[in-house]
Amino acid sequence: MIDSINIEDVKEIAMQAGKAILEVYGTEFSVDIKEDTSPLTDADRKGNEVIVEALGRLYPDIPIISEETKAVEYEARKNWEYFWLVDPLDGTKEFVKRNGEFTVNIALIRGNTPVGGVVYQPVGEIVYWGFEGQGAWKSVSGSTPEKLTGGPHYSGKDEVTVVASRSHLTDEVQEFVNRLKEEGKQVEFLSSGSSLKLCLVAEGSADVYPRLGPTMEWDTGAAHAVATEAGRQVLNFDTGEPLQYNKEKLLNPFFTVE
Repeated sequence: MIDSINIEDVKEIAMQAGKAILEVYGTEFSVDIKEDTSPLTDADRKGNEVIVEALGRLYPDIPIISEETKAVEYEARKNWEYFWLVDPLDGTKEFVKRNGEFTVNIALIRGNTPVGGVVYQPVGEIVYWGFEGQGAWKSVSGSTPEKLTGGPHYSGKDEVTVVASRSHLTDEVQEFVNRLKEEGKQVEFLSSGSSLKLCLVAEGSADVYPRLGPTMEWDTGAAHAVATEAGRQVLNFDTGEPLQYNKEKLLNPFFTVE
C-alpha cells in the first residue's frame, strides 16, 4: 500500500488546498464557532473539499479522517491498516488574526503510527514533507528541497530553544521552562502557530516543543511524520512512549517533540 503513494501527489493536493484557503484569506470572511468553541471559516470547508475529493479520487481504497468531516465510529476504523488523517486548516485562530501562521496538514497513518506527512504553509509557500525511509524535507516557493536532520537532543545542550504556541501558552509549559532553567540551561523562547511548531524542531530552529495542552490527532499527524523522518521524536509526556494515533478518542495526550 505505502509503495503506491506518490508524495508529490500529496504535496500538490496540499498546495491546491492552500490556494483555496488563500482565496478566502483575502476577503472579509465570517467566523463560526464550533461546539468545542474553536473557530470555523469558509477556508476550512473549502480546503477540506479539495483534499477529500483529490485523495478519494487518487487513492479510493484508503479511508480518510478529517477534522471537518463527520467522525468515523471507532468500531468501523479500529482495524484500518492505513488511513489519511487531515486537518485542512490548522491554526484557524492564526488565520483569523491574519498572521500567516496556519497550515494544511495531510498525514498517512499505518496502524497507529504516522508514516508520511505534508505540512504546507500557504503564506510564504513553505512545504515540509516526510515519508518513511525517504527523509524529511523543506522547500520554499519551489526552491531546491533542503533535507532536515534536526540536531542534538536538548538534554545535552547548555542553550535550549523552546518553541510554544502563540495562542495556547499554558502554566505547564512555563513549569517545563522553569525546570530547564533550574538545570542550569539558558532558555530562548520561540513562538509560532499551528503544526509549524513541530516542523521548527524537525528543521533544528528549535530544540524542543512541549505541548502541554489539548490537541487532536489531525493537528499533529503530518508534522509528526516530518519530525520522525528528521530524526526527532514525538513522545507522550507522561509515558515517554511515541504518540499513538487512531485511538478511540482522537484527543492527544500532552506530548513533547525533541
